[in-house]
Amino acid sequence: MNKNISNILKAVSKPGRYSGGEYGQIIKDKSKVKARFAFCFPDTYEIGMSNLGVRILYGVLNREDDVWCERVYDPWLDMQEKMREHHLPLCACESGDPISEFDMIGFTLQYEMSYTNVLNMLDLAGLPLRQADRDDSMPIVIGGGPCAYNPEPVADFFDLFNIGEGEEMLPELCRLYIRMKEEGRYTKAEYLHEAARSIEGIYVPSLYRVCYNDDGTIKEYTPIYDDIPTKIHKRIIKDMDTAYFPEQVVMPYIETVHDRVMLEVFRGCIRGCRFCQAGMIYRPVREKSPEVLNAQAKCLFEATGYDEISLTSLSISDYTQLEELTDLLLTWTDENMVSLSLPSLRVDSFTKELMEKIATVRSSSLTFAPEAGTQRLRDVINKNVYEEDLLRAVKVAFEAGKNTVKLYFMSGLPTETLDDIAGIAELASHVIEAYYQTPNRNRAKKPQVTISVSCFIPKPFTPFQWEAQDTFDQLAEKQEYLGSKITDKKIRYTHHDAKVSRIEAVLARGDRRLAPALELACREGFCFDSWDECFDYDRWISVLERTGIDPAFYANRRWGLDEVLPWDIIDCGVSKEFLRKERDRAYAEATTPNCREKCSGCGANKMGGERTCCPKAKN
Repeated sequence: MNKNISNILKAVSKPGRYSGGEYGQIIKDKSKVKARFAFCFPDTYEIGMSNLGVRILYGVLNREDDVWCERVYDPWLDMQEKMREHHLPLCACESGDPISEFDMIGFTLQYEMSYTNVLNMLDLAGLPLRQADRDDSMPIVIGGGPCAYNPEPVADFFDLFNIGEGEEMLPELCRLYIRMKEEGRYTKAEYLHEAARSIEGIYVPSLYRVCYNDDGTIKEYTPIYDDIPTKIHKRIIKDMDTAYFPEQVVMPYIETVHDRVMLEVFRGCIRGCRFCQAGMIYRPVREKSPEVLNAQAKCLFEATGYDEISLTSLSISDYTQLEELTDLLLTWTDENMVSLSLPSLRVDSFTKELMEKIATVRSSSLTFAPEAGTQRLRDVINKNVYEEDLLRAVKVAFEAGKNTVKLYFMSGLPTETLDDIAGIAELASHVIEAYYQTPNRNRAKKPQVTISVSCFIPKPFTPFQWEAQDTFDQLAEKQEYLGSKITDKKIRYTHHDAKVSRIEAVLARGDRRLAPALELACREGFCFDSWDECFDYDRWISVLERTGIDPAFYANRRWGLDEVLPWDIIDCGVSKEFLRKERDRAYAEATTPNCREKCSGCGANKMGGERTCCPKAKN
């Protein structure tokens, strides 16, 4: 490390974010490497180092002898200032080389508010923001992750997107790149055409023309070649037992968001909540066996020494062999003083037996997500849980000595009324009452219920993708109304900033016409917009206005059911017909059984091979 860099690190917060050299990092001989891949997480080191997807794909790519994947994170504001002051480019953690010298740069797009971070990182790297302005000597810029299911707002900045799970796709892209280089026929244009033509799940935006109607809606997508798909089908890993899982992870020098073993139990969701994008795009459900999970957990514990194992999935209590898995883990975790963490628990699956198995978790609180305050609205969103389920679950927790509960809700859901909002406060009060009705509670402590309320955002590939988001004034009115209904000091009320949610809705349902706004935002220094201290609503509105964007057109308009949607070029496996049917059922206040009770015909089980999303469904 040269003296200049050393002095800079002394002058910024958390220099461990930038020092590199962590235990478990992968270093390769550059002379034997034929493709260098910079895996970029567009947020801080602490958040990116906790992302399981990054850990998996980092390992998958580095299994290739002639491919070297390195990690890159967005520097915090103080470091960015020093980099620009001293003309230092954005570099990879492992080698310290500028990422502009790499063959490929991959961004994982986990949330829409990170889009400005993506552009900021390209700018720090000294690369042109737009794909059309980068020549053959520059890296191929790749996007993936959940936001890639509507890539259109950032389409002009990326060379290609991988749609779906990347464990197989990314190595295929690298192998194609190496082969074309070795055959002497590589140009970026030829590579992109060949990738779009030959690799399933690859979307190259520059190979598709978009036409618009006079009213601003999309008319059609047209491929410029006859041999590329008219719709891009997502890729999935069919057998999770044989899927890659890292036996060693990079160990950070500083505290990260999740300093623990993260054990991916299964992918997908059987539930079908109508507001939830993840529950649709990650279908079908594919489980790992308890034996494989136990072996992976033990391997990572021995490699890292972490004292906590988090069983991760969209809804861990829907794992069909949860009892067998926890029993296996407990044969060795207790004696090694390793605690089990089970996030994403559903109230209708929470039992005393499960509570006893996770009693070693240090936290004194549990979190549940009723999402809506009344049963009518829970039926609209297809939550399929009841107040008695919640009260039974919290009583189990209270009997085990817990005294604090956190409840997640959503405001602005379709058909919502003020009665539904008031129901949130009423439900929280019933949880407090349940505490005092529990004979074996911890009488030395008072109960505390925290209700956290986010704003509904209509997301692509959900039954509510056509719905209008409430205006900012409507959301603010509902937030104030709920506050007025909470009079018990044992109930703590927090809510998300409705201004952030409005911009997020614009980006979630946006199309290619947002590119000038995002580019201007980058030029004016926007970054870390998901952080409260960095987000500035008025500046966002100014940028949108100056680039001719009406945010209400994207966020606050109910879209036509026959309208061509920006993400219609993508096939996530769940049919549009199913989503429309679920929207109709929402307005009829009719619920749909989960996939294990009855197959609802969403279409995703056609993608899963033998392990479909509804293996035990009654047809």
